[in-house]
Amino acid sequence: MRKDKESAIKLRLLGKSYREINESIGVPKSTLSDWLSKIILSKNTLEKINKRTQKKSLKALIKRNKYQTIQAQKRALELKKEGASEITNFSKKDLLIAGTALYWAEGYKRQKTRNGRPLTSHPVSLTNSDPILIKVFLKFLIEIYNIPKKDIKLSIRIFEHQNEEELIKFWQNITNFPRENFKKSYYGISKSSLNKRPFNRLPYGTLEVRVNNTKLYHKIMGHIEGIKNFL
Repeated sequence: MRKDKESAIKLRLLGKSYREINESIGVPKSTLSDWLSKIILSKNTLEKINKRTQKKSLKALIKRNKYQTIQAQKRALELKKEGASEITNFSKKDLLIAGTALYWAEGYKRQKTRNGRPLTSHPVSLTNSDPILIKVFLKFLIEIYNIPKKDIKLSIRIFEHQNEEELIKFWQNITNFPRENFKKSYYGISKSSLNKRPFNRLPYGTLEVRVNNTKLYHKIMGHIEGIKNFL
């Protein structure tokens, strides 16, 4: 009998897998299959082989998943950089479209009624937790519609575990608005969000930006209709 075949049989009887035997004596797995397929192994030996194979397969799977995660993160970063580079300037027209789209998505648009009758006065109101989104909307109000800062009122929705003074300082820093623009804070969470998100999902609460200006409300609603006309 060939020495390499004899060695393969001994290694197999010791509970070595085809891969381990291949790495040990350099015989191809296809050849090992021909040599060793008829060898009957004990139950304990088979269990040893299976456990070792499963362990190595699990390690390989974890390593592959880790590699795929790193590659996915790398691709995501490259795509973000590519996307950011495509915004080379931000004109007043761009700000008009961006602000209108924000209000269309996040602003209060439902017509107010009293005793079943529609009211003729409507505020412009947008609430969100994203500091950058808030900054864009404030820029939209001030630069597109020339709304004075004194006419823009801000109010914070606060959770029970949060500190009002800390949140006011945070939003003052974000908006660069004086303290007098901040109205009474509201403690609690909206009914639509109740039991739907963890309490720590909104570390800075939410901020409502409000302008009591009916003409502005209708103007923004008109801009929304203008976008719709192109769809």
